[in-house]
Amino acid sequence: MLEDVRRVLRTLFEAGVRAADPAAIVAQPLPERPRGRTVVIGAGKASAAMARAFDAAWDGPLEGLVVTRYGHAAACPRVETVEAAHPTPDEAGFDAARRILDIVAGLGPDDLVVALISGGGSALLTVPAPGLSLADKQEVNRALLRSGADIREMNIIRRHLSAVKGGRLAAAAAPARVISLLISDVPGDDPSAVASGPTVADPSTLEDARAIVRRYDLDLPAAAHASLEDPANETPKPDHPFLARVETRLIATPKLSLDAAAARARSLGLAPLVLGDAIEGEAREVGVVHAGIARYAERCGEPVAAPAVILSGGETTVTVRGDGGKGGRNTEFLLGLALALDRAPGISALAADTDGIDGSEDNAGAFVLPDTLARMRARGVDPAAALVGNDAYSAFAAIDDLLVTGPTLTNVNDFRAILVRP
Repeated sequence: MLEDVRRVLRTLFEAGVRAADPAAIVAQPLPERPRGRTVVIGAGKASAAMARAFDAAWDGPLEGLVVTRYGHAAACPRVETVEAAHPTPDEAGFDAARRILDIVAGLGPDDLVVALISGGGSALLTVPAPGLSLADKQEVNRALLRSGADIREMNIIRRHLSAVKGGRLAAAAAPARVISLLISDVPGDDPSAVASGPTVADPSTLEDARAIVRRYDLDLPAAAHASLEDPANETPKPDHPFLARVETRLIATPKLSLDAAAARARSLGLAPLVLGDAIEGEAREVGVVHAGIARYAERCGEPVAAPAVILSGGETTVTVRGDGGKGGRNTEFLLGLALALDRAPGISALAADTDGIDGSEDNAGAFVLPDTLARMRARGVDPAAALVGNDAYSAFAAIDDLLVTGPTLTNVNDFRAILVRP
């Protein structure tokens, strides 16, 4: 029976991922062919798959370069793919970003730039602002990942410490026409937040960035503090003349994937309850809240009656408290959920990152079943201690309940499904 539960949960996850498959969505619709050149650029975990889909659909001349995460490449005949590090930038991403800037420099008004942008692009597309080194940007990124700041706050700082983010890439391509195709992985689907918005005007300011540094008491390199104090590093705003010929299209979103999972649930005889696509907060605490909703549904039949599935998306955060633990947002959410459920007999769950990688490990996420805690303890794992030490990956690995998919070549953020049975 538990294998059936795992199969149902995985089926729902796969339905959500399919709804964001670049092969099905990138070419709908294609832009008009220009009189001049068509240049594809891009960054993100889905950028190579997006480039492959665009290449297959485009019947005119095509050239370009995209950068994606190691292991996320996809064969593309006319668009070069470079792999680089995520979540901390490396030299490969730095070199690829500078090459992309060189590619768009000197384009004219008859040329078309197609920018393929997806989650993860912020780390992959890295050219530091003047006065900063790549090592400075790497330290900034590590400080942000440790801080507990949400993705919106992280991206505000990243945009203001970059020579390519926050609309600067689109400005560099002027006067060419720029059409950006975005796969959103951010709560609320703000285009300026997807990969830190390299082709989108930035509504945030340097003062916003400085306020976030103060709020989290971020220990940044001296060059980063100096850069955030320099008015010359303000990002392009919506009225910037170099952004006049920029168009942005959201082609996949977390909501569309949750809708697809809900439709699949109905076909399986499950009543879906979608809590939302923009849920944020500390991962373990979000797990406790989801457990409360699931237990009430199990006991009282509200807000949904079993058999049912509770779906949600968004991006939680993990404040690192332990030393040496392994895991990502989704396994930490699930461990918090499991402890709060305390062996509720009719409730099981899956949580996973739709890109196939939860944090920096090899899993997309994991499963929680009614006997999860008992099996962990039987293997010598103290689940409460694992949560305190941010070591949820090891806890789920001990009972062979990690979900390992490999890279999915798309990314619409986290996916959570909680199955409630009578």
